[in-house]
Amino acid sequence: MSGCATHVDHGKSMARSEATSRFTVRQGAAYNRAYRVKGRVYRPLASAKGYRERGIASWYGEESGRRTAMGTRFDPHGLSAAHRTLPLPTRVRVTNLGNRRSIILVVNDRGPFIDGRLIDLSRGAAKALRLNGLGRVEVEALD
Repeated sequence: MSGCATHVDHGKSMARSEATSRFTVRQGAAYNRAYRVKGRVYRPLASAKGYRERGIASWYGEESGRRTAMGTRFDPHGLSAAHRTLPLPTRVRVTNLGNRRSIILVVNDRGPFIDGRLIDLSRGAAKALRLNGLGRVEVEALD
């Protein structure tokens, strides 16, 4: 699913990738059930409807070729993200609050598992947002 996102928005209208519209949330899927990491239990949301949150984003990319929580191969140069509780897959708009750059991408993995972080972006998504290291973002679910 990485690489299924659309494009960077600079205040212009958003185009929607035909590929991302085909993905639907499977509530019974293993990746949408409660899970435990480092002794902490996470319960994915039943729906992403109305989800909007601001917080700290980081990026990851050393996991190239490994499987995401959904079982797809992670592409660090693609446009994807990891979130602890959004149902998988969920299309989101991520806006860099420092420069107002925005992209639409698919959350297809779990994480980040570091306190204080809201979302982990693929290296490609971070680059599109011009996010170096950590940055404040707004995440809005579109599905």
